[in-house]
Amino acid sequence: MIRQIKLWLLAICCLLTIPAALQAGAPKEVDICIYGGTSAGIMAAYTAKKLHKSVLLIEPGKHLGGLTTGGLGYTDIGNKYAITGLARDFYRRIGTHYGKFEQWIFEPHVASQTFDGYIQNAKLEIWSDHRLTSVRKENGYIREITVEGASPVVVRARMFIDCSYEGDLMAKAGVSYTVGREANSQYNETYNGVQLREKHQFPDGIDPYKIPGKPESGLLWGISPAPLAAQGAGDKCVQAYNFRICLTDRPDNMIPITQPEGYDPSRYELLLRVLEKAPAKNLWGFLKFDLMPNGKTDINNNGAFSTDMIGMNFDYPEADAAKRKEIIREHEQYNKGLLYFIGHDPRMPEHLHREMLKWGYPKDEYVSNGHWSPQLYVREVRRMVGEYVMTQANCQGRATVTDGVGMAAYTMDSHNCQRLVVNGMVKNEGDVQIGGFGPYPISYRALVPKTGECANLLVPVCLSATHIAYGSIRMEPVFMVLAQSAATAAAVAIDSKVPVQQVAVKKVQQMLAANPLADNSTPEILVDNDDAAHVTLKGDWKKDWKGAYGPSLYLDDSHGSVPKSARFTPEIQQEAEYQVYSYLPKLANQATVTHVRVFDGKQVRPVKIETHAIKVEGQTSGEWVLLGSYRLPKGKKAYVEISNEQADGPVVADALLFIAR
Repeated sequence: MIRQIKLWLLAICCLLTIPAALQAGAPKEVDICIYGGTSAGIMAAYTAKKLHKSVLLIEPGKHLGGLTTGGLGYTDIGNKYAITGLARDFYRRIGTHYGKFEQWIFEPHVASQTFDGYIQNAKLEIWSDHRLTSVRKENGYIREITVEGASPVVVRARMFIDCSYEGDLMAKAGVSYTVGREANSQYNETYNGVQLREKHQFPDGIDPYKIPGKPESGLLWGISPAPLAAQGAGDKCVQAYNFRICLTDRPDNMIPITQPEGYDPSRYELLLRVLEKAPAKNLWGFLKFDLMPNGKTDINNNGAFSTDMIGMNFDYPEADAAKRKEIIREHEQYNKGLLYFIGHDPRMPEHLHREMLKWGYPKDEYVSNGHWSPQLYVREVRRMVGEYVMTQANCQGRATVTDGVGMAAYTMDSHNCQRLVVNGMVKNEGDVQIGGFGPYPISYRALVPKTGECANLLVPVCLSATHIAYGSIRMEPVFMVLAQSAATAAAVAIDSKVPVQQVAVKKVQQMLAANPLADNSTPEILVDNDDAAHVTLKGDWKKDWKGAYGPSLYLDDSHGSVPKSARFTPEIQQEAEYQVYSYLPKLANQATVTHVRVFDGKQVRPVKIETHAIKVEGQTSGEWVLLGSYRLPKGKKAYVEISNEQADGPVVADALLFIAR
């Protein structure tokens, strides 16, 4: 409640200062203007301010933090190696709140409080509830934008960054973009376009008609009469949206789930037919029920019929504010209605009915929005067609860029786009989940428009990627990484007096590496097993990628029959006290104890990692384990050595982290 009051006071202060400028008739002028108060927008604004630029962050709504504060607490990562800089710092700060080194699952209000720390530290100026109405360009540059809250106000900036999920600034600036799915043939892909696959699919035999067996009775709600197009064909369909739902099972913090406005039980008829054909043992059968701290959830779509409102969002990308508000409201009613239907409709199986009634809305979340997230999960809206288009080939490592300013590592993931009748049965179309690849770089050129279209705009959220590549990139931590890179590039462009397309990318890369937290603190030192110059092996270790931090890990499954070791030698730039961490991947049947030796330049100190005591949470592939704090000398004199001594299972040597205290 205290935090909500603070936010309201902040909003009031913003609203009080803006009219004064309007009355004076003077446009607002800053170095860098950021549109979209998403997680990316906050990190871009923080970075730009720390790089000594004047900054304005404009949010068209009232909610800050996007999906990170809007219910997506069970973080989609893929491989933590890809998450760097301020994004990684964010999850470290979340960890501090929960008493851990890092934490990747969290309550919405904790994410909000964490972002508040960045906002307050940088003294960011934020205009909430100010929506973009027009853009004025001149000679290929955005000269000013007009936003409207209580009244219109003009903002002029040297650089603009579009951090919105919708790409509205990009679109109004006349930058090329696309909506929907490209045909596979356009970029030589295999998983783009129309995809009828088996994941999150209806079992055979589900009748699509209101009266089973009678087409004349009409289709059930949510089923499209459109024919199934050829596999891989392009279209303008958009993958489904939903809400990431935060519930609690703690009675003292619970508000009961009641019948929502516009409730229509006929919308959920298909769920009954699915459960009749394939009974669910519990709610997890059709709701992805991920558990958060303090008895809360992050519920996502799961199965053939769930929280995704398939096919009901096609108008959203190009819609005006009023239409988008209507679509958001429809999704809210659908999701709330589904929860109510499960708990109260007499046709639902009794065990599911009882289980649902144990849950309710948490009193301490979204206090100013009826305890429901204000952020619709808009998985994909517009995508820029920029200087470089990221494709499936980039995800799978068949094409690699050298101007990377961030990495992605998640599965190529698209939710379903359509619900159709195929051979007389209900089928979902569009779901793709293809992984099996490691972290890969995202091109700087994918963040900037084509040369000649706009010289002072960067787009780190609606970046240039095909539908299927975007499905791998579109993760909140990655958006934060790319936003920091975009803000750094904007600062370089200002200082160098060049268009964003001509920014010296190597300089941006060097700045990000030398000052990853944008506060001039000492960068941590990572020694990964793939860094041959700093890793020495004794014995024959196997290389594997499953569960690895970074591209691979070293694995020994000899149970110590032949002595083996992996020595990690950091290059220490300055003598200091360092906290030393070893990365422990989440693997089955791992050795119960891993023996480690730490040499601090003077003496060897033995350390045991008891793997059974390490709790790996969420979708992370492993956890950092503290080996202790050591004063390490300058140079390459210290080392950490992992051995297979007395191993009763597989031993892993993956990555070491050295953090100056």
